[in-house]
Amino acid sequence: MEDEILDRLGMVDGEGVDVPQLRPQSLVLSFFGNHVLDLGEGDLGVYSGSIIDVLGRVGTGEQAVRSTLTRMVNRGLLRRQREGRRMFFGLTPHAADILRDGGQRIWRDGAVNEDWDGTWTLLGFSLPESWQRQRHDLRSRLTWSGFGALYSGLWIAPGRVDVREIVSELGLDAHVKVFHAQADEFTDIGLMIRESWDLEALAARYVAFDKRWTTADLAATDPIATRLRLVAEWLRIIRTDPRLPVQHLPAEWPARQAQDTFRRIAEQTAGPAGRMAAEVLETTPLRPASPERP
Repeated sequence: MEDEILDRLGMVDGEGVDVPQLRPQSLVLSFFGNHVLDLGEGDLGVYSGSIIDVLGRVGTGEQAVRSTLTRMVNRGLLRRQREGRRMFFGLTPHAADILRDGGQRIWRDGAVNEDWDGTWTLLGFSLPESWQRQRHDLRSRLTWSGFGALYSGLWIAPGRVDVREIVSELGLDAHVKVFHAQADEFTDIGLMIRESWDLEALAARYVAFDKRWTTADLAATDPIATRLRLVAEWLRIIRTDPRLPVQHLPAEWPARQAQDTFRRIAEQTAGPAGRMAAEVLETTPLRPASPERP
């Protein structure tokens, strides 16, 4: 199944599997999630030079890191604090929530859904034609939450998904209707899944990840860089995985094998990466954020 999937998508196999290009912001978030989030109760700042050092180990240049840090401050993901001539960066509460949500997906929920109770969450929406940005934002948030498009304005996700926060944050309460239901027995759930989600593309990402990391020479790589890229790559895959019920997926679904590979390497690199990070990271407690001026 693996070679067939890769061949159909025009990807090379074995050691030649294409290595995905990770955005600097994804690497910065992975860095904070791996080495900062659980320290100092979220009030810890990291010296910019330490961040530049760590991301340089995965090939991200200094200027790209500095530009990314500035953009993340402007987007409300990081806050900065000057200490003398040095600048330190820490997580905002919003960014910490994002990372904890990602941690839930990575370490607890997993990529294989064997506990589905037959319930679906259906979300219908009707937005004015001119609301293109709102439509894009809603679809993006729904995809992250595991929804697929059953029809243009009707999206569906396995299980009971609480979307109240998503809808309210986007200001779309009056334009969205949500139901929880079970499919009638004559509904072909396997066919519905294939029509609503791109299973081939999702499977190919799992296969490529597994091939890339099972052939990686971990002994020859920097443990911080290895773990940083490993977690960032895995999170990018599972962010687009709706965790569909495994009993309705194709036989030999590759998510389980890829997940086993991820967890094995994550366990191998946790100790060495943590010890090295403790040596190279310069940190400082962050002062309470100043209140906004009216």
